[in-house]
Amino acid sequence: LLPARCRLLVLLNPHGGKGKALQLFWSHVQPRLAQADISFTLMLTERRNHARELVQGLELERWDALVVMSGDGLMFEVVNGLMERPDWETAIRKPLCSLPAGSGNALAASLNHYAGYEQVTKEDLLTNCTQLLCRRRLEPMNLLSLQTTSGLRLFSVLSLSWGFVADVDLESEKFRRLGDFRFTLGTFLRLAALRVYRGRLAYLPAGRAVPGMPGPPAADRRDRQGPRDAHLVPLEEPVPAHWTVVPEQDFVLVLALLHSHLGSEMFAAPMGRSAAGTMHLFYVRAGVSRATLLRLFLAMEKGRHMQQDCPYLVYVPVVAFRLEPKDGKGVFAADGELLVSEAVQGQVH
Repeated sequence: LLPARCRLLVLLNPHGGKGKALQLFWSHVQPRLAQADISFTLMLTERRNHARELVQGLELERWDALVVMSGDGLMFEVVNGLMERPDWETAIRKPLCSLPAGSGNALAASLNHYAGYEQVTKEDLLTNCTQLLCRRRLEPMNLLSLQTTSGLRLFSVLSLSWGFVADVDLESEKFRRLGDFRFTLGTFLRLAALRVYRGRLAYLPAGRAVPGMPGPPAADRRDRQGPRDAHLVPLEEPVPAHWTVVPEQDFVLVLALLHSHLGSEMFAAPMGRSAAGTMHLFYVRAGVSRATLLRLFLAMEKGRHMQQDCPYLVYVPVVAFRLEPKDGKGVFAADGELLVSEAVQGQVH
């Protein structure tokens, strides 16, 4: 539990979602914090990566938890800022809380689901998450370490997507003022011009991982900080023999997901919470019709897409994966943030 007399730093993006985050904080969050005898300091972010820069220089011991009030992108900034600190090992243990006020609120929706609440959106979801914060209960969470060909290392708290899902996420950015509906509109627009993406996918299934099995020393570059990715070998080398290599190379989408929800109304992983050190891996092979794909996305609202028995949809729990685009097409999105289209691999910690 957080201490009884709790001090919070609230990082709030006033431009997130429909631009009402600050108004929602004072109307929905602050009264409940006062009732729970929780004190806070409020900081507004002013630009992209502002939160990332802020947390790199914070005296973290001043606060018992960091509260992120925006969409999933701001939590991505905060976590990567913490991981870039010299004291990252202690910094990343600082309790984090997600209060939904963006257009993509998947992390908050997942926490709402884990707490046993019904699936809700908007102010109802914000109220539920604020109540969870006021209860002060802490839970450990998985973190996805990502490596790219160009040497970039990032940390994701939610997902890595390629193909259809990433395109919808990034192409719907111009409809941000529509809130959650931007993703629905983006889905229909991308369905109308359905693409196929060529690449090679490989993964380490959860049941085949050997605990503590060391990877080659070359897998860890000296200039990287953060936890050692023991299951990964350098991207220029073939994946280890005990990995599974997917025979198909034409996909509609690939999604590595750490949590139950991909959006506040996208119950993407109804199979239960990922075990420690594992994540959900989904991919849809090329050949699926627009009508079938639409049915899958409509069924996902209530988590019923896995009951569709779609032969093109594949699901497997994994601890690590590698994805190599073949023709440079298709963007990557890590927690909704754009990445260059290049080979990427990741492992859960």
